[in-house]
Amino acid sequence: MAQNYTPRKPGTRLTKPQKDRAGRLKLNPPRKQFLDPEVEQLGDERARLARHGVRPAMEKPRPQVQPKAEGWTQRTDADGRPKLEFKQPRVTQPAQHLADMSMADREEKVKELGLPAFRARQLSTHYFTHYTTDPADMTDLPADKRDELAETFFPNLLTEVRRIETEDRQTIKFLWKLFDGVLVESVLMRYQNRITLCVSSQAGCGMNCPFCATGQAGLTRNLSTAEIVEQIVAANRIIAQGHLGKPEGARDIERVTNVVFMGMGEPLANYRRVMNAVHRMVDDAPNGLGMSARNITVSTVGLVPAINKLAEEGIPVTFALSLHAPDNELRDQMIPVNSRWDADEALDAAFNYYVKTGRRVSIEYALIKDMNDHAWRADLLAKKINARGRGWAHVNPIPLNPTPGSIWTASEPDVTQEFIDRLNDAGVPTTLRDTRGKEIDGACGQLAAEDA
Repeated sequence: MAQNYTPRKPGTRLTKPQKDRAGRLKLNPPRKQFLDPEVEQLGDERARLARHGVRPAMEKPRPQVQPKAEGWTQRTDADGRPKLEFKQPRVTQPAQHLADMSMADREEKVKELGLPAFRARQLSTHYFTHYTTDPADMTDLPADKRDELAETFFPNLLTEVRRIETEDRQTIKFLWKLFDGVLVESVLMRYQNRITLCVSSQAGCGMNCPFCATGQAGLTRNLSTAEIVEQIVAANRIIAQGHLGKPEGARDIERVTNVVFMGMGEPLANYRRVMNAVHRMVDDAPNGLGMSARNITVSTVGLVPAINKLAEEGIPVTFALSLHAPDNELRDQMIPVNSRWDADEALDAAFNYYVKTGRRVSIEYALIKDMNDHAWRADLLAKKINARGRGWAHVNPIPLNPTPGSIWTASEPDVTQEFIDRLNDAGVPTTLRDTRGKEIDGACGQLAAEDA
């Protein structure tokens, strides 16, 4: 599927991308003379509305909350810089699982057990289509080989420790124990027309973001390809058993349709395993789950080299950049990796992803009261997005979800609306993101994998 994918032409007209002598895409930072007319145009429109008696709410003078000034102690390295963990500690790896293997590898493994290669397809069908690893269900396999095959291909990777459901049973948060006792979480959500699973890609996270419960835990280790895929297969099994609630009038869906890499961890810091997991998701059955790549969202706080690598993969996943501040002064504190690749570099890489794939980018923005929700920041964000072109990005503001011990709160509703209005007025499509699971600590930034 990935090999045959041809990016569509962008849906909106953009200035032809400039290239350097080596043929590489040349992305320039915003230029003042390019930005000012757009700001003036926005001001003229507001003046016109005012003449007709329509006056948008003006931003009241508000304080500027700084993370470092509000009692937050950031984890630092030996040199006093924000601690960033890009590589996992040396740890024991989980046993190899069917989901870790290509079909060719599965066939070789089956032949090592003295069976013909076609048995690998049967095993794959049981796992990716029927979501079972129980040898008793595999009646098309030789009875005297079923236990050995199950033991070889399906080592136990996830053990459910706890599940918490919302009152309507349409959102479930799972706590999983991995083979080495490490805990991770995933969140299953049913909507009218889709079922979304928020998966973890790491145990903990090394990006050290102060407003995220996972980021404050630090990085324990990367998840394997199969540990990521197992979260989806386990969710499909639970859906098939009828444990996920269904709203009135919802479509009859019996499997996960959408996957978002917005659980625990920085997906692009575990690049190879995450991309292998994506291949298992989009590969047609019985090789994989047969999902649409467009229904898979890979997010990052801004690991620029990995974003550029993702743009070359040839798999049209949805890409989401967790920006959270358009100015480097604040983003340095909110997103410590900004000290490596700043906001403009991250936006350049995101735009490059759009140019390469034709897929519109999502800009994620957690709104925190008096910290990053000022109207001028909405204007600055719009300027920076529009400087790179029109129609290439969609902004998703997210009211901050509370975390244990957090000293910050979500923006007030009127401030949130003003932020959204300013972006939309500037021609940047903006939609307040629907966050599920807040009451069960299953929303964005709340996953901490605590066994309590």
